[in-house]
Amino acid sequence: MDRIDSAEGRTAGGRTRARWQRDPEGMRQRILAAALAEFTRHGFGGARIDRIAAAAGANKRMLYYHVGNKETLYLAVLEATYARIRTAERALNLESLAPDAAIARLVEFTWSYFLEHPEFLIMLNQENLYQARHLKKSPNVRPLHSPFVEMIGEVLARGVAAGAFRAGIDPVQLYISIAGLAYFYVSNRWTLSVIFDRDLSAAEARAERLAHMTDLVLSALRV
Repeated sequence: MDRIDSAEGRTAGGRTRARWQRDPEGMRQRILAAALAEFTRHGFGGARIDRIAAAAGANKRMLYYHVGNKETLYLAVLEATYARIRTAERALNLESLAPDAAIARLVEFTWSYFLEHPEFLIMLNQENLYQARHLKKSPNVRPLHSPFVEMIGEVLARGVAAGAFRAGIDPVQLYISIAGLAYFYVSNRWTLSVIFDRDLSAAEARAERLAHMTDLVLSALRV
């Protein structure tokens, strides 16, 4: 029986290695997806590599060899989390829209993304608890943001040139304001619903919030 179990273990390990060798990037993505679920559920401190490996269909030795240790994996997940939202933002094609429509679209996208991707906010919250300890080690996150800031700056410049927006708006400050307006509502909607005795998660309340944010941002920009 021991020999059969050993042979089965070797066979299973061989299948795992063969799967990795056939599709190393696919396996890496499965590990990152499993790690994202683990980190958002248990935090960095409570996450366990063995659970991540099992969920990804890998083993711990492969995970360490191809992705790295727990801290390296956490940073890779964090980078991927930022990369996804920046990629989605670039796909908005704000440069093809009139300035006011472009800003309205950015507000709507940010709002919708925060609602549809709670894992993004969880990862941000966790990393802020660590005072960006892991993010500071990343060589990849800052370059992701520069083109996005330039894109917002270009929209603002077009708005100023058209006489629609006032000059002197910092694109970084603008984005932080948009993100802040959406983030506070989404992350605090449960307590705010109790305090103000209204269901802020209801579809009507979410629509009202989006309209309010859009009006607030555009009013701040207009001449």
